[in-house]
Amino acid sequence: MLLVYIEVREGKIKKASLETLSEGKRLADEMNMETAAVFVGSEVDGLASEAFNFGAGKVYILENSLLSQYSPSGYTEALFSLIEEIKPEILFMAATAMGKDLAPRLAAKLDVSIASDCTQVKVNKGELEVVRPIFAGKALASFRVKSSPVMATLRPNLFPLAEKAEVTGETIKKEADVGDDKANDRVVEVIRMEGNELDISEAEIIISGGRGMKGPENFDMLRELSSILPNAAVGASRSAVDSEWIDHQNQVGQTGKTVSPDLYMAFGISGAIQHLAGMTSSKFIVAVNKDPDAPIFKVADFGVIGDLFKVIPPLKEELKKVVEE
Repeated sequence: MLLVYIEVREGKIKKASLETLSEGKRLADEMNMETAAVFVGSEVDGLASEAFNFGAGKVYILENSLLSQYSPSGYTEALFSLIEEIKPEILFMAATAMGKDLAPRLAAKLDVSIASDCTQVKVNKGELEVVRPIFAGKALASFRVKSSPVMATLRPNLFPLAEKAEVTGETIKKEADVGDDKANDRVVEVIRMEGNELDISEAEIIISGGRGMKGPENFDMLRELSSILPNAAVGASRSAVDSEWIDHQNQVGQTGKTVSPDLYMAFGISGAIQHLAGMTSSKFIVAVNKDPDAPIFKVADFGVIGDLFKVIPPLKEELKKVVEE
């Protein structure tokens, strides 16, 4: 069995989990294996149908009122108990913020290895082979995990969603045996930032700014660009975040978020290796910088050597025309 953990936030399944499930189904079919999904939480059984639509043949629902909000120890305990019972050969999670926190905890409790932030998974001679970036994205490592179950987290926005199919399957509900002693760490309050900006880890288009933006007020120019384009979000380099021009949740890079949008636009970002490590898996990269020797141009598909303050206004007008057409 190939088991996929399905992350739920605010009553909705994270898109990255459906991508992971879609890829899991493709691999399971190739390996002649059953595909199953698992939900953890409270009142999540209504979401099972969506998992069936994207490839799950069976859905496990681990319920407990103590798990209505994410609890690292509680979720780990619930998943550990299920895995010990059903013994899947492979376990996938999306490499989201929650996945990156939960997966290593679970791997440690299972005493197995884990392949993190994989950019490719494939079957080689009947065995699962994974590919992941190493050395801050400078190289890719391809290897096989010998422990059982094989655990891996898959990078969001890299794996295509399967075509949605209206199907049904078997739903198995279990009471998660997690008392206060096993769920003693949990989210008690979520304080939201003002506005309704899209999370950069899920955006299809990211418009990022760096030190070249010269100040926090100029990030409004990038927000105007993102408002024109569908599924777009504003990102930033570490230098812009450290200068307190924009919030840390917008940071792209080794100490921020790793992103893989269809289009990544970098304005005033020189391209330090720590930043490149977080965005080089983008499908198309556009860079605007006054410095012709900026490292960002080495990874860009299209580069503009120029003043971003002279480039952005006409670009905004042209984008408006394209979108209106």
